[in-house]
Amino acid sequence: MKFTKMHGIGNDYIYVNCFEETISNPEELSIKLSRRHYSVGSDGLVLIMPSDKADFRMRIFNADGSEAKMCGNATRCIGKYVYERGLTDKTELTLETNSGIKKLSLTAANGKVSEISVDMGRVILAPAEIPVGVSGNDFINRPLEIDGIVYGVTCVSVGNPHAVVFVNDTDTVNIEKIGPLFENNPIFPDRINTEFIRVIDEKTLQMRVWERGSGETYACGTGACASAAAAVLNGFCSHNTEITVMLTGGNLSINYKSDGSVTMKGGAEIVYDGIVSDELLNGGIGKCQ
Repeated sequence: MKFTKMHGIGNDYIYVNCFEETISNPEELSIKLSRRHYSVGSDGLVLIMPSDKADFRMRIFNADGSEAKMCGNATRCIGKYVYERGLTDKTELTLETNSGIKKLSLTAANGKVSEISVDMGRVILAPAEIPVGVSGNDFINRPLEIDGIVYGVTCVSVGNPHAVVFVNDTDTVNIEKIGPLFENNPIFPDRINTEFIRVIDEKTLQMRVWERGSGETYACGTGACASAAAAVLNGFCSHNTEITVMLTGGNLSINYKSDGSVTMKGGAEIVYDGIVSDELLNGGIGKCQ
């Protein structure tokens, strides 16, 4: 099986072109291929597939084999991949995801893509739709006790569910300990991604993220969007403003608009192409579903 390793500011995935390759068990393959020391190493597996609703379709699987609805960094990587590998010559694309169709705008010159802007759609605030197991119209700066400490938590969905916590210092957060406690808290029926945010100024945020199914990652595109939205909702930043979110792997530019939609802008990188051996695949090849 041929694959391409790509990353969006350090959020790395294994990309498979399902116009050429066929995969029958992506859940198992994601677990096998994501292992850092015994395999390719990644935050998960992304399938680039045909779509009857958009230009392309994306399916994404976390390192634990669970399927995600959406990944902002992967959307940008797919935009770069399909353009530079000749699957399209369009710089305005639509991408079908499990959380709806996203619109991509590519900045390209001489056959190379330098930057991708993604219209991520409307931010979801209703707890029942995120989902969060509480009543009410929103979950903004509500108290939540984790390991004996009460945190002010803002929950939103940008295709994936996110819990955003504002802290004084992201470096001192024991994310390996409290990340799983947030992720698996019974208030979140589908588990949750958690962002720990330091507000630097009204246009700049610093972020660490614990992703459900993957642990701490260098970056999370939907998490950056959720964090910018949460910062606006809590009065730290303003609508219709380019907010720089500084992640471990680099920066993203996020704009949470007054109509409730959010856009994400950033780069994507191709690291290398490779071939997975038949022994490692062990029957994981078949028809893409």
